[in-house]
Amino acid sequence: MKSRYIILPLLCICTTVAAQTSNHKHAEDSTDVFFRHLQLNELTVTGVTGDTKLKHATTPVSIVSPQVLRATASTNIIDAIAHQPGVSQLTTGGSISKPIIRGLGYNRVVVMSEGVRQEGQQWGDEHGIEVDGSSVNSVEILKGPASLMYGSDAMAGVVILHAQPTLAEGEMRANVSSEYQTNNGLFHYSLQMAGNQKGFVWDARFSDKMAHAYKNKYDGYVPGSQFRERAGRLMLGLNKSWGHSRLTWTAYHLTPSITEGERDPETGELEHEEGWKGCQYSESLPFQQVKHYKLVWDNSLNLSSGYLKAIIGYQQNRRQEFEESADEYELFFKLHTLTYDLRYVTNEFGNGWKLSTGIGGMYQKSGNEGEEYLIPDYRLFDFGIYATATKNFGDHWTLNGGLRYDHRRLHGYELIEEEGIRFTDFTRHFNGLTGSIGAVCNINEHFNLRLNLARGFRTPNMSELDSNGVHEGSLRYEIGNQQLKAEYSLQADLGLDFTSQYVSAQLALFANRIDNYIFTHRVAEEIEEGYLTYAYTQGDARLLGFEAGMDFHPVHSVHFSNTFSYVDAQLLHADANTKYLPFTPAPRWTSELKWELLHHSHSTVNHHHTANASHRTLLNNLYIAAGLNCYLKQNNIYSADDTETPTPRYALLSLSAGTDIQVHGKKIAELYITADNLLNKAYQNHLSRLKYTDENVVTGRRGVYNMGRNIIFKIVVPIKI
Repeated sequence: MKSRYIILPLLCICTTVAAQTSNHKHAEDSTDVFFRHLQLNELTVTGVTGDTKLKHATTPVSIVSPQVLRATASTNIIDAIAHQPGVSQLTTGGSISKPIIRGLGYNRVVVMSEGVRQEGQQWGDEHGIEVDGSSVNSVEILKGPASLMYGSDAMAGVVILHAQPTLAEGEMRANVSSEYQTNNGLFHYSLQMAGNQKGFVWDARFSDKMAHAYKNKYDGYVPGSQFRERAGRLMLGLNKSWGHSRLTWTAYHLTPSITEGERDPETGELEHEEGWKGCQYSESLPFQQVKHYKLVWDNSLNLSSGYLKAIIGYQQNRRQEFEESADEYELFFKLHTLTYDLRYVTNEFGNGWKLSTGIGGMYQKSGNEGEEYLIPDYRLFDFGIYATATKNFGDHWTLNGGLRYDHRRLHGYELIEEEGIRFTDFTRHFNGLTGSIGAVCNINEHFNLRLNLARGFRTPNMSELDSNGVHEGSLRYEIGNQQLKAEYSLQADLGLDFTSQYVSAQLALFANRIDNYIFTHRVAEEIEEGYLTYAYTQGDARLLGFEAGMDFHPVHSVHFSNTFSYVDAQLLHADANTKYLPFTPAPRWTSELKWELLHHSHSTVNHHHTANASHRTLLNNLYIAAGLNCYLKQNNIYSADDTETPTPRYALLSLSAGTDIQVHGKKIAELYITADNLLNKAYQNHLSRLKYTDENVVTGRRGVYNMGRNIIFKIVVPIKI
């Protein structure tokens, strides 16, 4: 486990004390640990019903702090948050990860970046999240239906990626960070500079990352797992007493090679392009070029009764796939997205009331510019209108709820080829009414009880409605279904949290019923030689699960934390070999023992002595930690047509250490060292798509294995100007 989890008095909240204590300037008595937990409840989250304090949030929310993100070893931003309870990732190699929340992913999870929903053709198996992890300062994770605030697609939850807040008036700062990973030779650096002069704010960043093929003890170097990533970000704006207005531009370029997993029929070795070497950083055929551009105008106007917020965003996603030649693409999807969001949020009034209302939606235009086709050109337009209300009854009860109405129109365009009609012209309209209601009961200073009931809504995407072609990422021919209905879910969440001076514990239960759940099934007809044919259909499903956690801290400098996540996802009224939903995460237990060797804010001596000690000490906030990730056997699989196979249990051991380096009491750098998969375990994660590639005829093992032992070095140098 790469980070320590501190269980907050909020349903399924996971964060770390380190993020709160790293900036403390004064000594604390050990008894202050309990009060530090309570102070975390004063944090404000944005993804529930506007700006809401954690202690008043009725829906399950997890927070990943800046300290945790910096200390976590990862290859992309989703990889960095996938260790949170209830959160997993569907992976293809090291560069592509898709978030899975409580067993649901793809278009059932909304990712928010720069204040707008990230639209990068997330229906594809091999399509990741096109966001530079270095530009993310913190993350909020909403678990469960969030259609009330985010409309269609937020059925499983929302991942909100927050950029660094603007600096205070008169400040200018720079930041340099670099990272190296031994297994895949990943080298990454990021340069950033930000400032605030008389209300004029700016933030500029450039990041570069490259990695050669990763390796493990069964496959050696894995051909096609190398990648190159470059990203830039520029924010310019005004912060004034009336509010703010900011314009942000981002550019993201990713060139991942594609791991096909094909093997030599005699030796069982993974096949690769002639002349390819495991330690080469350049791409090899086949590979993709993904370019994502975003322009966001964020405005907020302070009013006497509250504030008015307006965000307009434009995104362009360009995805090219090169199969036979590096100079000529076969597939080329170009997606244009315009999003808009206008909301009004009141201040608290009338003895504890707070209201918010808003309207938002998007327009999309998608086109094919390659020689091969999978989905038709299409247009999409949607809008939604919502209203929420929150009522605080003193310090013991908080109630909130709301309603939302959505409308979406999808139009697919006809395509006629020499062989006949590939796509027919069609239009679909979808309407959805969703809502939620929840309550928080602060029983006493130690116990909190939370209950929430939410209805989610998701329209089928164009891939599900009208696919007709080879999906190279899935290695199969897919056929859409224009008659698919919208999905509706009803989820209940119940949580009990306990916080004391030495122990924090939580239990979060959920039950989710989904009507018209969309999935694929195999059909006998072979349309394209060498590819199995799958068609989209739907049925009713139910998901049950829980997350449990406990953090035991007998003394302020030692923490022993444990979490357990479990989800059971079934298709109702189905046969034994088709009743479990595919790509359901295996049960997971994580454990970490962390010791803070040096932490001046924990000193029990007086403040003057602590300050003098900090000036004489080279290291501060020094810790060491040992973690264990245990994945139990996953036997609940969609076994029909060999779609899934059971995944055996495995455990991964990690060691990590981190410290601030300071001179004359001033921090000049942060240093982190992590050893992942310390015992070099050969394993396959149940959610790895490479698990189902060719069989090694020599060993009898099927598929490609995950990364072996990996040692990560990371340094962060803050510069105050």
